[in-house]
Amino acid sequence: MTPSTERLVRHFGEMGSRWGFNRTVGQMYALLLLSEQPLCADELAASLAVSRGNVSMGLQELHAWRLLREHRQPGDRKVYFSPAGPILELARRVLEERMRREVAPTLSLLRELLDADAAPAEAHARDTMRDIHDLLETTDRWATEIQTLRNEHVQTLLRWGTGMGKLLELTDRLRGESDRYE
Repeated sequence: MTPSTERLVRHFGEMGSRWGFNRTVGQMYALLLLSEQPLCADELAASLAVSRGNVSMGLQELHAWRLLREHRQPGDRKVYFSPAGPILELARRVLEERMRREVAPTLSLLRELLDADAAPAEAHARDTMRDIHDLLETTDRWATEIQTLRNEHVQTLLRWGTGMGKLLELTDRLRGESDRYE
């Protein structure tokens, strides 16, 4: 590994737990992303100085997230791995999986709690639950819509996102100024 590749691989390992992976899985995925050619489990283990068993478990985790593509080479019994698509597609898969694993169960629980009869003493808690539900419901609809868009449209939306905040602030300022003259 080159020094810059090694540095990013280490960083992905450190960030792995924040992204829902362990350190080794984060490092493995960074190495696969940065490698020009698909890598086999032995190459991953040797490059990262981890056990073959640890790599095997990491590959299972990456498969569960649908982030790997398998390759076979004629005359070679080994299985080689590469990322399952371009970066934006991988990000969409991670988003989809996180929504399924984290947001969907929380929404389900909130719906159940909000549908149940509540004591008057729970009014504040129920209002907060409804706010959480509404935020997650909107986020879920947004994430679902993102999954249906073409990659070019997602990239355009992401670029617009940074400018939309400024546009909304300008609109607020202009409204404030026009309110003064009415």
